[in-house]
Amino acid sequence: MAKGQRLDKILAHLGYGSRREIRELCKKGLVVIDGKAVKDSSMHVNPEESEIKVNGEAINYREFVYIMLNKPQGVISATEDNRHETVIDLLDKEYKSFEVFPVGRLDIDTEGLLILTNDGQLAHRVLSPKKHVPKTYYSKVEGVVTEEDIRAFKAGVTLEDGYETLPAILKIINSSEVSEIELTIFEGKFHQVKRMFEAVGKKVIYLQRIKMGALELDDSLELGEYRELTETEMELLTTIEV
Repeated sequence: MAKGQRLDKILAHLGYGSRREIRELCKKGLVVIDGKAVKDSSMHVNPEESEIKVNGEAINYREFVYIMLNKPQGVISATEDNRHETVIDLLDKEYKSFEVFPVGRLDIDTEGLLILTNDGQLAHRVLSPKKHVPKTYYSKVEGVVTEEDIRAFKAGVTLEDGYETLPAILKIINSSEVSEIELTIFEGKFHQVKRMFEAVGKKVIYLQRIKMGALELDDSLELGEYRELTETEMELLTTIEV
């Protein structure tokens, strides 16, 4: 339950402007709480118990937001960067005001499922190494992927730096000079999928994350598009247990 907060903080959090701009809205009588116009933008109010309207429109207060993004290549999983476009740059102002951040990361040239939120506790639960949350990828691989590779991945492969990965589940969709596969891993080492295939003499040329735990990427989302999670999807994300 949300407690009493400054009115200007609540409205700024929801993207209605800076505190100065919100102060001006109040002075003009455009902010109404429980049917009464308020002039003091510093007053405290509980947004879950009071009706707040701005310019005649009732606000939809949420402390946390949870967003599914289909990350495109060339965009980095960060909140800010001086050289590259970030996943935050893809969002509308409404969501930027929540100060969301990516839950984990995808490499700059990897596409697919990325969750953005401002809920630090949820992010910690999903990313905790103790959870071993499964992550499933679709990939195109240069080289013929074989049953031998399936067995090697199931046992865990040794990367170039000597690290031995946890067992992974490799599924062959199409085996040819450029193979198509799905791979489920239970950890998130740097460039792990690419390095695992390099360990068996093959090269990843396309990589897309399609699943985290039981949460699947909405295939109706075009690259760069996003939407908030549904209640059912939230349950899948918050009840991850492996």
